[in-house]
Amino acid sequence: MKILVIDDDRTVCSSLKLLLSRKNYDVDVIHQPIIAIDKIKSFDPDLILLDMNFTIDTSGRQGIKLLKLIRENFYDISVILMTGWATVQLAVEGMKLGAKDFIAKPWDNKDLLSSINSIIKLHHSSVKLKAAQQKTSTNIIGESPQIMEVMNLVERVAMTDASVLITGESGTGKELIAEAIHQKSQRKEEAFVKVNLGGVPNNLFESEMFGHKKGAFTGAHSDREGRFSKAHNGTIFLDEIGELGLESQVKMLRVLQEKTFEKLGTSNSTKINIRVISATNRELKQMCDNGSFREDLYYRINLLHIHLPPLRERPHDIPILTKYFIKNLTALYNTDEPYIMQDTFDWLSKQEFKGNIRQLKNITERTFLLNLNKKELSMKEFLPCFELGGTIKASSKGLNLELMEIEMIKKALTKYNHSISSASRALGITRSSLYRRLEKYNIPHEPKI
Repeated sequence: MKILVIDDDRTVCSSLKLLLSRKNYDVDVIHQPIIAIDKIKSFDPDLILLDMNFTIDTSGRQGIKLLKLIRENFYDISVILMTGWATVQLAVEGMKLGAKDFIAKPWDNKDLLSSINSIIKLHHSSVKLKAAQQKTSTNIIGESPQIMEVMNLVERVAMTDASVLITGESGTGKELIAEAIHQKSQRKEEAFVKVNLGGVPNNLFESEMFGHKKGAFTGAHSDREGRFSKAHNGTIFLDEIGELGLESQVKMLRVLQEKTFEKLGTSNSTKINIRVISATNRELKQMCDNGSFREDLYYRINLLHIHLPPLRERPHDIPILTKYFIKNLTALYNTDEPYIMQDTFDWLSKQEFKGNIRQLKNITERTFLLNLNKKELSMKEFLPCFELGGTIKASSKGLNLELMEIEMIKKALTKYNHSISSASRALGITRSSLYRRLEKYNIPHEPKI
């Protein structure tokens, strides 16, 4: 448990550090509020003891201002306010802003320790448990009621062996949910095999899924192990199952019903023990009604159903996801984490992300890469990284999207010394797409030397 003390009185800091260190807390102190945010980022405390006054002024407004800043940027850190000029009004205001307690100076050691222990039991144990569950069971980031319901469903279905169908729009995280179910199941020590059925041609379905013996057909120069064989005793994830052709659906149904298959080039049946998780962004029930998907296969894969909500139905999670992506990027590129104001998060939460989490991640990465040296990311930095086509809403009247795209391309080229490969990766487009835009906008391109 890490505790950060923020107080301009060095004697107070020394006393608190001695008291808390004896109770086996990891304690650090700072005396100036101006360095508080940087210190919180580097020390990563669980709890902060925050003084309310740092100058001759005894109104407590300085502490309230810093408390607001902490709550905007570090929503999961608990704060205890401390002051020698305690007032009921100030205490109420601090608690409304998210402080967990209010301690008057001079404090009683027992009361202070009791307050810290209560906060740990009532808040941090549940926060850490939730974070651990997310990390080990879902890797799904969010706190909205919709996503919490999904996570509860994952917990319940994981310990069964029933087939699961995961539905949801593209980019909502269906594969992560499938992995989470496997990791929480009794098969977690066995293989988790992913198959994108949308990328498997009908004429290669049997070879890909069942495997083949050498010489089974022209080009079969060696034995091949199929996906079902690789998933034996584990879990097979059938992504984009709605793209499977009718002929292949018949073969898939037989394997799922009989739990046996035959390799191409042999008549020997192989028995398998697998758990099946499927996913699709298509309306399978409608496909059953129009005859493009077998109803018997639908009910075979849909014993349990989990639907992932689109990002527009859980806008509260957009700031949380953005912070998560930024934190990962700063770790990856070994840079300081840029500051993002609350009004920027509010604006992002109002935007339309047709590609859901995948699009938000892509936009966040582009914004980060094109502004690596900036200490703050505002709406101005995010705007150019939105795709053209009406995805920008609110606070953007009068913007020329074409000019923003031109500026974004120029920045990427400058940053990466006119390397087309690097610039296109940063922009999230292909090399050919970037070349087309260079020609379209008549942007000078100096080849990388």
